[in-house]
Amino acid sequence: MNFDRTKEKLEILADAAKYDVSCSSSGGKRKNNGGLGDSSASGICHTYTEDGRCVSLLKILLTNHCIYDCIYCVSRKSNDIKRAAFTVEEVVDLTISFYRRNYIEGLFLSSGIFKDADTTMERLVRVAKKLRNEHNFNGYIHLKSIPGASDILMQEAALYADRLSVNLEIPTESGLKLLAPDKNREDMLQPMRIVQKGIQQYKDEKKTIKSVPKFAPAGQSTQMIVGATNENDLQIIKVADHFYQNYGMKRVYYSGYIPVTVDNRLPAITAEVPVLRENRLYQSDWLMRFYGFKADEILDSNMPFLDLEVDPKLSWALRHLEQFPVNLQTADYKMILRIPGIGVKTAMKIVSSRRFQVLNIDNLKKLGAAVNRAKYFIDFSYGNPFLKHLTDLNLRKLIIGGSQSKFQNQFSQQLTLF
Repeated sequence: MNFDRTKEKLEILADAAKYDVSCSSSGGKRKNNGGLGDSSASGICHTYTEDGRCVSLLKILLTNHCIYDCIYCVSRKSNDIKRAAFTVEEVVDLTISFYRRNYIEGLFLSSGIFKDADTTMERLVRVAKKLRNEHNFNGYIHLKSIPGASDILMQEAALYADRLSVNLEIPTESGLKLLAPDKNREDMLQPMRIVQKGIQQYKDEKKTIKSVPKFAPAGQSTQMIVGATNENDLQIIKVADHFYQNYGMKRVYYSGYIPVTVDNRLPAITAEVPVLRENRLYQSDWLMRFYGFKADEILDSNMPFLDLEVDPKLSWALRHLEQFPVNLQTADYKMILRIPGIGVKTAMKIVSSRRFQVLNIDNLKKLGAAVNRAKYFIDFSYGNPFLKHLTDLNLRKLIIGGSQSKFQNQFSQQLTLF
């Protein structure tokens, strides 16, 4: 292996991969059976499992050569950038070498599309296959599915990768046609259907055949670029909700558009999407996945954009004061979840502990609630003096004044590989 050339390729292809944020390793449970790695182990790209553990992944493109000319993409064919490509063997060697040095716990592998979709997908599958079969590698592997690749290749990829993902890229089909006229939304949907069908089939067969091979055990995810076109937040979260409900999607990721070129189809080169907008979309996503909210509850046609000043659950509560106060001693779990400042774990603790005691505000603090917000929306059996502010026209300012977001002053950007 030519060390200098390999290092140069790493710098090029790791930098090109940083625009894809859908690299969470949550859901990987492949056990170590005497080989290398363990995708369930706690832990060069840092990501987090669904239980909060930090893991490190080698995050690279197989190549940044691409036959498409998507105007928002830095790897588009018309862009005058330095190109590079790894061989299958080079990616395998790098993964094993980095793992042995304890740099990584898994691989996130994407690629530009060279020649055609099947050729590219076949190379990605060969990487995963070599790692699993020849090196007995049991670490986490996330492969990007190539839109337009054959169903057979997609099925094979799911046998070796823990997670697969196809990026929707632009939330709406009209937006995709505007910025990526060579691409077809149906080509993106077909791989998702194959994976969804395979996962369900695996679950059904597992009930009777214990030795059935794993099939994308960490599921599938997708990513949308926010702000490259003029979709509002309501459209974006409705698209996400559709894929959660109809494709069994594990995660939808939101990536604020980063200006890469001057073009009349794109926002101005200086108009970066506020990171806070991404944060609000993720909070809305969380509400849909874990709190029982529907997309059209979070936003509607009268309010199509998320409030950047307050989080979406607080925004909903302020618009629906008729739902409050909520009595913690008698309310059901679903309604307790809708109280600002109370998360899933705290709500479960409340339901469990109220059977043994009459809850007060001190109990609420000990159970993990953000009392500075929750206190205006709850009622205790003995009463709550803060409820006098519930009908106050300045309630919003009062809550904001008593809260300080950890995102208010700074944001941590995604780490690069080097």
